[in-house]
Amino acid sequence: MDRIMVLGASAGAGKSTFAKKLGKILDYHVYHLDALFWKPGWVEATLNEFRASQERITSTSNWIIEGNYSNSYDIRVKQADTIIYIDAPRLLCLYRVLKRWVTHIGKTRSDMGKGCNEKMEWSFLTFIWTTYYPRKEKMKKRFEEIHQTSPEKTIIVLQNKAEIANFLHELQTNHTNL
Repeated sequence: MDRIMVLGASAGAGKSTFAKKLGKILDYHVYHLDALFWKPGWVEATLNEFRASQERITSTSNWIIEGNYSNSYDIRVKQADTIIYIDAPRLLCLYRVLKRWVTHIGKTRSDMGKGCNEKMEWSFLTFIWTTYYPRKEKMKKRFEEIHQTSPEKTIIVLQNKAEIANFLHELQTNHTNL
Protein backbone atom coordinates (compact mmCIF):
# COMPACT_ATOMS: atom_id res chain seq x y z
CA MET A 1 0.00 0.00 0.00
CA ASP A 2 1.73 3.10 -1.25
CA ARG A 3 -0.97 5.19 -2.93
CA ILE A 4 -4.20 4.94 -0.97
CA MET A 5 -7.67 6.35 -1.63
CA VAL A 6 -10.05 6.48 1.33
CA LEU A 7 -13.68 6.78 0.31
CA GLY A 8 -16.90 6.54 2.26
CA ALA A 9 -20.57 5.92 1.83
CA SER A 10 -21.28 9.52 2.80
CA ALA A 11 -20.11 12.51 4.76
CA GLY A 12 -19.74 11.33 8.34
CA ALA A 13 -18.63 7.82 7.35
CA GLY A 14 -15.35 8.26 9.21
CA LYS A 15 -13.01 8.82 6.25
CA SER A 16 -10.96 11.61 7.83
CA THR A 17 -10.51 9.91 11.18
CA PHE A 18 -9.59 6.62 9.53
CA ALA A 19 -7.17 8.30 7.11
CA LYS A 20 -5.41 10.13 9.94
CA LYS A 21 -4.92 6.88 11.86
CA LEU A 22 -3.75 5.10 8.72
CA GLY A 23 -1.31 7.91 7.95
CA LYS A 24 0.14 7.72 11.43
CA ILE A 25 0.70 3.96 11.15
CA LEU A 26 2.27 4.12 7.68
CA ASP A 27 3.99 7.48 8.24
CA TYR A 28 2.36 8.83 5.05
CA HIS A 29 1.07 12.32 4.52
CA VAL A 30 -2.73 12.47 4.48
CA TYR A 31 -4.45 14.81 2.06
CA HIS A 32 -8.04 15.79 2.74
CA LEU A 33 -10.01 16.69 -0.37
CA ASP A 34 -12.14 19.15 1.60
CA ALA A 35 -8.96 21.07 2.49
CA LEU A 36 -7.95 21.15 -1.18
CA PHE A 37 -11.42 22.15 -2.41
CA TRP A 38 -12.41 24.83 0.11
CA LYS A 39 -10.53 28.12 0.29
CA PRO A 40 -10.94 30.52 3.25
CA GLY A 41 -14.52 31.61 3.82
CA TRP A 42 -15.99 28.56 2.07
CA VAL A 43 -14.90 29.70 -1.39
CA GLU A 44 -14.66 26.79 -3.83
CA ALA A 45 -11.43 26.15 -5.71
CA THR A 46 -11.88 26.08 -9.44
CA LEU A 47 -12.13 22.61 -10.92
CA ASN A 48 -8.77 23.16 -12.64
CA GLU A 49 -7.10 24.15 -9.34
CA PHE A 50 -8.68 21.22 -7.52
CA ARG A 51 -7.68 18.69 -10.15
CA ALA A 52 -4.16 20.14 -10.53
CA SER A 53 -3.51 19.81 -6.79
CA GLN A 54 -4.46 16.14 -6.97
CA GLU A 55 -2.34 15.58 -10.08
CA ARG A 56 0.68 16.90 -8.13
CA ILE A 57 -0.07 14.72 -5.10
CA THR A 58 -0.74 11.52 -7.06
CA SER A 59 2.55 11.88 -8.95
CA THR A 60 4.44 11.23 -5.70
CA SER A 61 5.42 7.77 -4.48
CA ASN A 62 3.17 7.47 -1.43
CA TRP A 63 0.07 9.22 -0.23
CA ILE A 64 -3.31 8.87 1.40
CA ILE A 65 -6.10 10.95 -0.08
CA GLU A 66 -9.47 10.91 1.63
CA GLY A 67 -12.69 12.22 0.22
CA ASN A 68 -15.40 11.37 -2.25
CA TYR A 69 -15.39 14.16 -4.83
CA SER A 70 -16.58 12.56 -8.09
CA ASN A 71 -15.27 15.42 -10.23
CA SER A 72 -11.70 14.23 -9.66
CA TYR A 73 -12.20 10.55 -8.82
CA ASP A 74 -10.52 9.57 -12.10
CA ILE A 75 -7.22 11.17 -11.08
CA ARG A 76 -7.02 9.33 -7.79
CA VAL A 77 -8.24 5.93 -8.96
CA LYS A 78 -5.80 5.92 -11.88
CA GLN A 79 -2.79 6.26 -9.57
CA ALA A 80 -4.03 4.43 -6.46
CA ASP A 81 -2.89 0.92 -5.68
CA THR A 82 -5.28 0.56 -2.73
CA ILE A 83 -8.85 1.77 -2.31
CA ILE A 84 -10.40 1.64 1.14
CA TYR A 85 -14.15 2.18 1.40
CA ILE A 86 -15.82 2.95 4.72
CA ASP A 87 -19.37 1.59 4.41
CA ALA A 88 -21.00 3.23 7.44
CA PRO A 89 -24.79 3.14 7.92
CA ARG A 90 -26.73 6.24 6.87
CA LEU A 91 -28.04 7.09 10.34
CA LEU A 92 -24.54 6.82 11.79
CA CYS A 93 -23.25 9.17 9.10
CA LEU A 94 -25.94 11.72 9.94
CA TYR A 95 -25.25 11.39 13.67
CA ARG A 96 -21.52 11.92 13.14
CA VAL A 97 -22.07 14.98 10.93
CA LEU A 98 -24.31 16.54 13.59
CA LYS A 99 -21.88 15.62 16.38
CA ARG A 100 -18.98 17.06 14.40
CA TRP A 101 -20.91 20.30 13.91
CA VAL A 102 -21.74 20.64 17.61
CA THR A 103 -18.18 19.91 18.73
CA HIS A 104 -16.55 22.26 16.19
CA ILE A 105 -18.92 25.25 16.08
CA GLY A 106 -16.86 28.36 15.38
CA LYS A 107 -13.70 26.34 14.65
CA THR A 108 -12.03 25.00 11.53
CA ARG A 109 -11.38 21.26 11.57
CA SER A 110 -7.91 20.02 10.63
CA ASP A 111 -9.33 18.24 7.59
CA MET A 112 -10.93 21.39 6.17
CA GLY A 113 -9.59 24.38 4.29
CA LYS A 114 -8.19 27.17 6.46
CA GLY A 115 -10.80 29.74 7.43
CA CYS A 116 -13.73 27.37 6.89
CA ASN A 117 -15.37 27.39 10.29
CA GLU A 118 -17.74 24.51 10.91
CA LYS A 119 -21.27 25.17 9.72
CA MET A 120 -24.45 23.22 9.21
CA GLU A 121 -27.05 23.64 6.52
CA TRP A 122 -30.30 21.78 6.08
CA SER A 123 -29.40 21.20 2.42
CA PHE A 124 -26.28 19.27 3.50
CA LEU A 125 -28.31 16.95 5.74
CA THR A 126 -30.83 16.48 2.93
CA PHE A 127 -27.98 15.71 0.53
CA ILE A 128 -26.66 12.98 2.86
CA TRP A 129 -30.13 11.48 3.31
CA THR A 130 -31.18 11.49 -0.34
CA THR A 131 -27.90 10.51 -2.01
CA TYR A 132 -26.77 7.78 0.39
CA TYR A 133 -28.16 4.72 -1.43
CA PRO A 134 -27.56 5.95 -5.00
CA ARG A 135 -23.94 6.75 -4.06
CA LYS A 136 -23.46 3.28 -2.57
CA GLU A 137 -24.80 1.73 -5.77
CA LYS A 138 -22.51 3.92 -7.87
CA MET A 139 -19.52 2.87 -5.76
CA LYS A 140 -20.43 -0.80 -6.12
CA LYS A 141 -20.39 -0.37 -9.92
CA ARG A 142 -17.09 1.49 -9.78
CA PHE A 143 -15.53 -1.34 -7.75
CA GLU A 144 -16.79 -3.92 -10.25
CA GLU A 145 -15.24 -1.90 -13.07
CA ILE A 146 -11.93 -1.57 -11.21
CA HIS A 147 -11.90 -5.30 -10.53
CA GLN A 148 -12.36 -6.01 -14.24
CA THR A 149 -10.04 -3.36 -15.70
CA SER A 150 -7.36 -3.13 -12.98
CA PRO A 151 -7.33 -6.37 -11.00
CA GLU A 152 -3.94 -5.46 -9.50
CA LYS A 153 -5.60 -2.77 -7.38
CA THR A 154 -6.64 -3.77 -3.88
CA ILE A 155 -10.15 -2.82 -2.76
CA ILE A 156 -10.92 -3.06 0.94
CA VAL A 157 -14.43 -2.51 2.29
CA LEU A 158 -14.78 -1.87 6.02
CA GLN A 159 -18.34 -2.01 7.30
CA ASN A 160 -18.22 -1.25 11.01
CA LYS A 161 -16.09 -0.05 13.89
CA ALA A 162 -14.84 -3.57 14.66
CA GLU A 163 -13.64 -4.15 11.09
CA ILE A 164 -11.94 -0.75 11.05
CA ALA A 165 -10.26 -1.37 14.40
CA ASN A 166 -9.11 -4.86 13.35
CA PHE A 167 -7.74 -3.58 10.05
CA LEU A 168 -5.77 -0.79 11.72
CA HIS A 169 -4.54 -3.12 14.50
CA GLU A 170 -3.31 -5.73 12.00
CA LEU A 171 -1.63 -3.06 9.92
CA GLN A 172 0.03 -1.56 13.01
CA THR A 173 1.24 -5.00 14.11
CA ASN A 174 2.57 -5.89 10.65
CA HIS A 175 4.13 -2.47 10.12
CA THR A 176 5.85 -2.57 13.51
CA ASN A 177 7.32 -6.00 12.74
CA LEU A 178 8.92 -4.88 9.47
